[in-house]
Amino acid sequence: MRVQDIMTGNPACCRSDSSLSESAKLMAEHDCGALPVVDENNAPVGIVTDRDICCRGVAEGRGGDAKVSDVMTRDVLTVSPEDDVEACCDKMEERQVRRAVVIDGEGKCCGMVAQADIARKANSDITAELVRDVSM
Repeated sequence: MRVQDIMTGNPACCRSDSSLSESAKLMAEHDCGALPVVDENNAPVGIVTDRDICCRGVAEGRGGDAKVSDVMTRDVLTVSPEDDVEACCDKMEERQVRRAVVIDGEGKCCGMVAQADIARKANSDITAELVRDVSM
């Protein structure tokens, strides 16, 4: 099974200069907990999660007008749509992350794969190992 078989294609994205409020609204509109942060060429430069907005933003006194760049994670894990799901899981386990941004051959964001996607679509052994190892 390949990443392209389980990923969410064309995910909602934001820019590093987007406000926390705009990004939170985008997450609510698209029923997601994370957004790839992309540059003007749609290349990923980070990822922002609802937890980032809450814990690095609101809890630290930043308002809704603060920028995504203030709270995002810059070291984003990327994978290819052609990558094997098991190899993707290995990378997620190694980096202790629950999400990876999928990039095409030009380095542009074309999808997102989350632990939940793997749980819904991959075999149970891969899912159990990923959940166990990322949760350590």
